[in-house]
Amino acid sequence: MKIAIIGTGGIGAGLASVLANGKNEVTLSDRKGGAEAAAKLAAKGVSVRASEVRPAVQAADVVILAVPYTAAAGLAEVVDFAGKIVVDVTNPVKDDFSGLTIGHEISAAEEIARALSGATVVKAFNTVFAQVYDQGLSFGATPVQTFVAADDADAKAAVIALAKDAGFDARDAGPLSNARYIEPLAYLNIQFGYMLGQGTQIAPAWLSH
Repeated sequence: MKIAIIGTGGIGAGLASVLANGKNEVTLSDRKGGAEAAAKLAAKGVSVRASEVRPAVQAADVVILAVPYTAAAGLAEVVDFAGKIVVDVTNPVKDDFSGLTIGHEISAAEEIARALSGATVVKAFNTVFAQVYDQGLSFGATPVQTFVAADDADAKAAVIALAKDAGFDARDAGPLSNARYIEPLAYLNIQFGYMLGQGTQIAPAWLSH
């Protein structure tokens, strides 16, 4: 699978580190071309490519948006996403972390789907702190969960397969509109981690017998 990750911060680099497992061709991209982030991963033994945004998206089967929510919609002005599976990892958190900018009746994922005409948007990976990738995608014997929501069954299945192959316990979270609840879950995780002092080695999970 050819995967383009737009955004080279902790989340983008973390996803690259678990997705570049020999089965995928991963390209990192940012406004500077992604070379610096790719070099840092190479020093850790993770092989990824670097590219400008436009050619990275054009060559990809799956595009992962690991950028701030406020920057995601503007990518439509840079490159055409039509025909691409686009994985939205964003959370519409206010600058002062006091809450979400949108929610309940709409989600960041749905707004991004409207902005990226012709793309098939999937919500996933947004409830995982960047620091979790550094320690590994498990807490003891329990793998980190990610909740995958999309309206297109094939796109959802593809992302679930990628997530499971990377080491996640990937859960089908229903239609894309359920991102309205997954995004507040991510904010609750932020509250637990930063405001309530539990740190960043935490992740939400649904348990069952």
